[in-house]
This record gives sequence, C-alpha cells and structure tokens, in this order.
Amino acid sequence: MSKPMHIGIAGAGIGGLAAASLLAADGHQVTVFDQFDAPRPVGSGLVIQPVGQAVLAEVGALDAARAMGNPISRMLGHEERSGRRVLDVWYDRRAGGRYGLAIHRAALFQSLLDAAQSAGATIYAGKEVCRADGRNLYFADGSHDGPFDLIIDSAGATSPLSPMRARPLPYGAVWGTVDWPETELPWGELRQRYRKAARMAGVLPIGQLPGQSGRKAAIFWSLPVSAHEDWRTAGLAAWTDEACTLWPAFAPFAQQISDPDQMTMARYSHGTLRKPWSPGLAHIGDAAHRASPQLGQGANMALLDALALARALRHADGDAALALYARARRWHVRVYQMMSAAFTPQYQSDSRWLPAFRDNILFPLSMIPPVPHILTALVCGTMLPPTGRLRDQRQ
Repeated sequence: MSKPMHIGIAGAGIGGLAAASLLAADGHQVTVFDQFDAPRPVGSGLVIQPVGQAVLAEVGALDAARAMGNPISRMLGHEERSGRRVLDVWYDRRAGGRYGLAIHRAALFQSLLDAAQSAGATIYAGKEVCRADGRNLYFADGSHDGPFDLIIDSAGATSPLSPMRARPLPYGAVWGTVDWPETELPWGELRQRYRKAARMAGVLPIGQLPGQSGRKAAIFWSLPVSAHEDWRTAGLAAWTDEACTLWPAFAPFAQQISDPDQMTMARYSHGTLRKPWSPGLAHIGDAAHRASPQLGQGANMALLDALALARALRHADGDAALALYARARRWHVRVYQMMSAAFTPQYQSDSRWLPAFRDNILFPLSMIPPVPHILTALVCGTMLPPTGRLRDQRQ
C-alpha cells in the first residue's frame, strides 16, 4: 500500500464520495470540496448495476442504498404503433439472482455521504473549484487550499479541471419524480414506450426518498435539446396529451406534473479523455468520460473509477499509481463508450431507418441464444473486467 497522502477531491458527486470513502478507509487524509451550500445531488432516478453494487458494498453504502432503492429484474420497451417488444433484457430470471438497483439520486447520495463521513473524510460545502495550480485548489470565493499530494477531479461534466472537449448529443430528456400511482405497470421493471427514435417515455420505480415514506417513480421524456424551450412554451397540457397518446399507461404518472419546473432537462454529451490523469491529478466519472444514459452505466462508471483509483494507490505510489488506474479502466470504458455511441441513435435521433433496423433486425436477433446472455452482461457491467487485471491488495 502507498504511504498515507493528503488528498483533495473536487466535487461531492457519486464518484467523489465513493473515492473519499475508499481512500479515507485506507488511511489517507481526504478533503472533499463541493460547490453547493450543502452537498446535494442533482437529477432524478438511476440504476446501480451489479458491478456498481459491488463497489457500494466495499464502500459500506450498499445496505443503506438497498433500504431506500428498489430492485428491478427487467428492462422492457414497446414500439407505439405496433405494440411489439423492441427491448427485453433480464438481469437474472432466477429468484435471488442479479438485479439492477433503481434508486433516486438523493437516496444514493445520502448513502455515500454517510459512508464517506463515517470513513473519516472531511467535506466542505460552498467551495466551487475554479482551477488547480500545482498541488493547490482555487475556489470561486478567491480562497485556495493545499498543497495536496493528489487532487481528484470528480466535478462532473462541467469540470473546470478536465481538458475534455465532449461532443454534445442532439437529444436529451426531461426527468421528474412522482408518487407511484395505481397502475398496471409492475413495480420491479423499467418500462419504456417509443415512437420510432424521436419520442421515448419511460417509468423507473425507484423506491423512496430519504426521510420520506411512500414509493416513488422517476419518469422521463426524450426530446431534442433544441426543443426544450418549445416544450415549456407549449404547456403541460400539450405534453400530457402527447405522452398519454403515445402510452396510455403513462397517464397517472404524467398527470402528477403540474409545473414544468418539476421536470429537469438533462443534456448529454459523448467523449473520453485519452489520458485521465496528469502529474498529481486524476479525473474520474463524467470529468473523464461522458455518454448518454442509454445503457444505464453513468453512475456505475464513476463508482468503478473510484474503486480502480483506490486499488491502484494500494499497489503503487504517485504518478505510477495514476498510470495504473488509467490502464485498469481503459478497455472497460472504451467498450462501453463504443456501445453507448452505437445504441443511442437507435433510441434518440431523427433517423427513420435506425429504429426500423432496431425493431426488425436487432431485436429479433437479441432473442436468439446466446445474445440474451451477452445483453445481460452488457447491462450488468460485466462484459469486461471493470478494473482490468487490477485486483484488491489491502494490507
């Protein structure tokens, strides 16, 4: 194991808090800086895949996340006009097998925050990181902190520390959180409905929010980024009519939205840093690689980055550890980025032929063994070893 270090982490997001927990537990002095007055999550629901759940277990946050989240066994999508299945992926048909953990970001955040603080990490709110100069972090209020032996950039897609220039994707989605209503939809499945690739509605049962009772759902509606203002201007009645025409079962969810501000616009981009580190600085999560959420891997990638970095620091010191971290994550990140780039236009684009190809060729092929097992490995995050040949080496 490397000698104890003073580590500064920019951003109290999923990757940053996971890294803080792991590194503080390994005996490092860890300080996390977050821009909000009180650290808080941004967004609605997500799915923690089995590989991400393994990281939560090592962090010490899995039990708390399970208590608030909801296991889902299947992802099922239908085309509007024909009613045919065009997406059908199971995690594990066996009772007690693998599953995706659907959870609200606030619940996941609270689980990780508690774990980081229990491990001994120090967290400062109201500290917006603007730049890193040498081994110091500088903040928007004019102050700075350091020097640090290592700076970890977990400041997300808009990180001022990351040199990445990602390609904006033309489609995004509006997301919201609503109560789980009386509905025909099952509690244990992610359900979606498509009109070609130009429209997509989804319902994800996410468990409960911290400090609240009652079951919740994350709902999402795909639309071009350029159409978001038009969506707001047209009014909720127009959207509700369109969404419920597309998918009648969506009605009891959509009808709970009474203000456009209940729905948050998520904009996506695609890009990967060829080298996610420089001397004394490591980039993780969205600061290192970005993609659409089509494969449900964003949060899991951040968790895996945190795990790989912690393991690398158990094997080596300084920049040798950062190079080891990059090698450990290289192929897993590349393959999932490539698959995300291939799948996304089939579900979010203006293309006419891609959804036809999806519905009439790819989906029938996906039902022929061994393809279902390959797709399960893809969504579980196990298509390749997530940390390469880097294994745990606690001493």
